[in-house]
Amino acid sequence: MNKKRQTFSTSQGNQDNKCMESWNFESRIHPGKFNLCRSRTAYLLFSFCVVFSALCLLFTALSYAQDDTLAFIEKKQREIKDKENTLHQEEERLKILKKDVDERMEKYTNLLSQLENVLNKLEHLQDEKFEHVVKVYEVMPPEEAATRLAALPELTAVKIIKKMKPKKAGVIMAYMDPQKVASLTEGITKFEKNFPTQ
Repeated sequence: MNKKRQTFSTSQGNQDNKCMESWNFESRIHPGKFNLCRSRTAYLLFSFCVVFSALCLLFTALSYAQDDTLAFIEKKQREIKDKENTLHQEEERLKILKKDVDERMEKYTNLLSQLENVLNKLEHLQDEKFEHVVKVYEVMPPEEAATRLAALPELTAVKIIKKMKPKKAGVIMAYMDPQKVASLTEGITKFEKNFPTQ
């Protein structure tokens, strides 16, 4: 039994010694190889950390840039929508104003047309009255017509004589004062220049 224990302990001790020797042997033979492996591993780990950090920073920057871009696009879209709303409101306001202006134009056009009709009727009535007055002077005796025409304002007398038949006007003017006839003749000439008959 003691022999077995001794054999086992010796065999175990031999193994431990071999292990220690092999480790000591490897460390003695290849002392830089282990350090080289450690430095390569550290370098790879450092490179990984740097690349990972750079990727994180890049991702964060891209995320912020994307957020900024989205915010900018949303802001521009809001501005465009606000401008569209403003333009739509302005368009509606202009439509209302145009409708109001059109209604007023139609109203004023109708009023103007009515006024023109009234003025034409008045002018026609005045012409009729004036024609009646001219006929009255034409049927009067020449001496009486001459006296009454001489008493009228010169412009009115000129208008009446102008509308008379030339023979009747000549007979009536023959009974007038020569100075009055000269003045009326000058008035008739001026009247024709200012209001041509043709």
